[in-house]
Amino acid sequence: MKRMRLPLIALAAAGALALSACASGGTPAGEETTAPEPAPTFEAGTTMAELAEAGTITIGTKFDQPLFGLNGPNGPEGFDVEIGKIIASELGIAEEDIEWKEAVSANREPFIQNGEVDIVVATYTINDKRKEVVSFAGPYYMAGQSILVLADNDDIKSEDDLVGQPVCSVTGSTPAAKLAEIGAEPVLTDTYSNCLEPLRSGAVVAVSTDNVILAGLAAQNEGEFKVVGEPFTEEPYGIGLALEDTDFRMWINDVLEKAYEDGRYEEAWNATAGTVLPFVEPPTPDRY
Repeated sequence: MKRMRLPLIALAAAGALALSACASGGTPAGEETTAPEPAPTFEAGTTMAELAEAGTITIGTKFDQPLFGLNGPNGPEGFDVEIGKIIASELGIAEEDIEWKEAVSANREPFIQNGEVDIVVATYTINDKRKEVVSFAGPYYMAGQSILVLADNDDIKSEDDLVGQPVCSVTGSTPAAKLAEIGAEPVLTDTYSNCLEPLRSGAVVAVSTDNVILAGLAAQNEGEFKVVGEPFTEEPYGIGLALEDTDFRMWINDVLEKAYEDGRYEEAWNATAGTVLPFVEPPTPDRY
């Protein structure tokens, strides 16, 4: 009888311990536990530390560009928006704590300079003139200027056919400057979506900007427009931030490279612009 009693007592004790562990929220023996990821820590006084402590970030992006930045029924969506979310997540900031602000081409630098946004992710081409007043992380994508025409227009095949012709683009954009350079007659507005009605009416013969933007407009208005010719510029998209905030710029570059390696970048592409455009390997961020 004694031989039977001791194991029964031990079994009862083990059962009591297991019940106690479950009741107190513990994990039964044999099951793996996943520790919560520690909150990111940053050097005091850096932009990263300030944003992480605030628990929010203001990001400027386009609201009228399908695939990259569009204000949809559930808020901003697109590849640029997803890049912004990746950066926020590395600061420990949840998607719902991001404040999105519409940034059209003409107000991107003022928004950064005036502190109205913390970063701009808005099909924002890096160039030397802009680098005089703001800094850029990236590039994270390489686009190229192209041409959008009516679906039945077979007369315009390349930028050479735009010379002397009215072509719509956006104030403050690098494509608008390029149109003037090649001898076209730029017709400027504030957003690319506002170029579509002049194109429909014949007030302009084409719309010209980055190929990825035009592909989004064509996809959104299926059958009305087409993209023609090969891209005739290189447009490296960067993330705008305050001038000479080197620590923040280099940190964002690290985040981009981490997202390239762990698959989040390609996942973001496939869910947005990748529904229309093929995936291409991202460029290496500039460590200037």
